[in-house]
Amino acid sequence: MSDIAAIKVYAEAERAALLGLCAELVAAPSPQPVGDTTEPIAVLTRVLRDAGLAPEIRCIDPRKPNIVCSFEGAKPGPHLVLNGHVDTLNPGDEKAWSVPVYALSRRNGRMSGLGIGNMKAGSAALTMAFIGLHARRAAIAGRVTLTLVSDEVVFGPAGSAFLLDHDDTLTGDFLINAEGPGAMNLAVAEKGLLWLSIEATAAPGQGMLTRTGSSAIARLARLLAEIDGWNDETVTPPDGMSALVRHAGAHGLRLSVNAGKIQGGDFVSQVAVRATAEVDFRAPPGLTIETIEKRVRDLAETIGGITVTRIKGWNPNWTPIEHALPQAMLAASAALRDKPAAPVVRLPASDAMRWRARGVPAICFGPQAELASGIDDYVFEEDVVDCLAIYMAAALSLLGAKRS
Repeated sequence: MSDIAAIKVYAEAERAALLGLCAELVAAPSPQPVGDTTEPIAVLTRVLRDAGLAPEIRCIDPRKPNIVCSFEGAKPGPHLVLNGHVDTLNPGDEKAWSVPVYALSRRNGRMSGLGIGNMKAGSAALTMAFIGLHARRAAIAGRVTLTLVSDEVVFGPAGSAFLLDHDDTLTGDFLINAEGPGAMNLAVAEKGLLWLSIEATAAPGQGMLTRTGSSAIARLARLLAEIDGWNDETVTPPDGMSALVRHAGAHGLRLSVNAGKIQGGDFVSQVAVRATAEVDFRAPPGLTIETIEKRVRDLAETIGGITVTRIKGWNPNWTPIEHALPQAMLAASAALRDKPAAPVVRLPASDAMRWRARGVPAICFGPQAELASGIDDYVFEEDVVDCLAIYMAAALSLLGAKRS
């Protein structure tokens, strides 16, 4: 029996256990901004111990524990890290949900519940793949580490950031992250993020005496209207990423601009002496946040009376499509699914960027069905089972498993 056939058999045999683990994780609340992950981490710790593994709990905040679990293959070789997170988005208005928030619902091939797409199903599949790889460790040349972390949804310091800052061995040689970019595609790149605080000021006065541009709100509005037009701009991808032109879709190579917060003025008949906005830019590969910030500052200078302050930011990051890691994932997807994955840009950030920032090739692949999770978060059951198989097949390829 070939590796792929054996992996298919294993994934199907573990279907019930995998879906049961998904249900347990959804029933273990861990929404941000509180982000208490003690319940889902306890579930995963038990599952790993029952499989004969020795997971370690590491944390700087006892409400936000992380799991680290490793094993060695039969021969020396590369170090593969498998990473997932167990904190979730906040459910928002629970009355808007058509399914229970903290219970797994299954209907017409879909599984729903808070965090199932982002990303408890991915973490469950990754955990089951890790257990399956451990059972096949005699065929592995290298080391495999599983990190299941907290604090990713808010990009906080208590999850992967803490682990990497305190243990250099967790950097590894490759990273597979179970965060899906949507539609079972393969994210080889992630957009950069730039948050700017923009403040317009003006001299005080009576509203009936205003002229064009004499109000802080008018100045800010002019700038915001101008940068809103940048939403239509696309870029040429960097070297080694040309396939993204075909596969990135409507958003992957597009600059996005969102004025998420705006304030200004005190009274309707008075000139607004101060107006502020906070703007979120997402930069595709091929564009830097420094270029975006300079454009905003140049525009602010042209309008006058506007200052720009960076809140936070990082540049887009990627792993070349021809690298062994993406190629192993693409080959595994093609072998195990009727519709193979396409290389795409992931729109929001993930923990994969923390590894890329350390020079480690990293990809994101998981069962999240859409570009972003929200009300009635869901995945397709078959996608979750396929992820388990694809993680295993790619890992065995990267770590030199013998093929029969």
